[in-house]
Amino acid sequence: MLTEPFAEAIAEAEKLVADAPHVRSEQDLLEGYQYLAGGIVATLHAAWATEKTQPMFLQGTGPYTKMGLDNPDTLYFGARINDDAEYIVTGTRGSTADLSFQVLSGNYTDANVPGSVTAFDDRELDIDPDGSFEVRFGPGPADGRRNYFTLAPGSSQLVVREVYSDWTQRRGTIRIEKVGAAGTPVPQLTPEETAKRYARAGRALVGRVKTWLQFPEWFYLKLPVNTMTEPRLTPGGLATQFSSVGHYELGDDQAMIITVPKSDAPYQGFQLGSMWYISLDYTGHQTSLNNAQAQADPDGMIRLVVSEQNPGIANWVETVGHPRGILQFRWQRTSREFTAADGPTVEVVGIDEVAAKLPYHEQNTITPAEFAARIAARQAGFADRMLG
Repeated sequence: MLTEPFAEAIAEAEKLVADAPHVRSEQDLLEGYQYLAGGIVATLHAAWATEKTQPMFLQGTGPYTKMGLDNPDTLYFGARINDDAEYIVTGTRGSTADLSFQVLSGNYTDANVPGSVTAFDDRELDIDPDGSFEVRFGPGPADGRRNYFTLAPGSSQLVVREVYSDWTQRRGTIRIEKVGAAGTPVPQLTPEETAKRYARAGRALVGRVKTWLQFPEWFYLKLPVNTMTEPRLTPGGLATQFSSVGHYELGDDQAMIITVPKSDAPYQGFQLGSMWYISLDYTGHQTSLNNAQAQADPDGMIRLVVSEQNPGIANWVETVGHPRGILQFRWQRTSREFTAADGPTVEVVGIDEVAAKLPYHEQNTITPAEFAARIAARQAGFADRMLG
């Protein structure tokens, strides 16, 4: 049967999920199976929708196909490319906080982070007054050509990230075309090609699960629990992104107070992630906050309270039944080096101590109706992205 390799891969991936070292509860396991379902959808879609002769941008991770600690504020698009071909990327710049481009060499695996051969944001582009742009990626030298970027040997993926701060910002458009391929159809399927695609999807599924189980071990879980690192350039080569990371473990009667300066960067975002290294539910719950959503205190600091119980403040970040998880800050579109002074400080307290620990507690409080309105705004902003 042509589908047999993929069916075998599902069974292998399911065992990886069931045997994951962090699984302690039925909720952990059920979330793992939900995560697996998203991987099945994503890898099958990629195997059948991607054509190197007629490339297109696909959403590699999204609200129902999560992986790689997906950022609730980001739309991710990727296209497979060859290093010996030339590509034209056209689009219109939306009103989002950031639009960045990255060319990768290789793939993420459980043994390797792919090399970043080119990374830049749209400040490097000449964009027309109406917001439209055209970018070329190819093997030749730029030689002063407008919006031309050379593909290094081994270039295999083009990744585009569109990042929101205010979720009412307008998304842009983007399209990729291989030079010389316009107007030509993709080749007809053969039995051999069909079998290859199912096999490729199976390898991708198993690799996806193995890879993202490994990342927390590499970058988070070896850090002392309930701490966060100083800001650093994000591993993987994003040219203008700094990040601060950590992992937490809190009791139901505990809270983590995270204090961080409101940055001068156009985008500053914080999120929680599960031990599956994916975002928590960010539409029905406030499990992330960025610089447009978070309340800043009069002293210029943002104070977040991470807890299971509701402390009654605007900047409550909900753990939604996850006593353990990932902590992540991102600063994007930066124009300077970030230092420890730009980063967070962390304190774990009892939930009944939160009010006394917040110097502007009276200004931080929020009613249940006001908090519900914040959730409704998140749901509306997400729905306006038209992602399903």
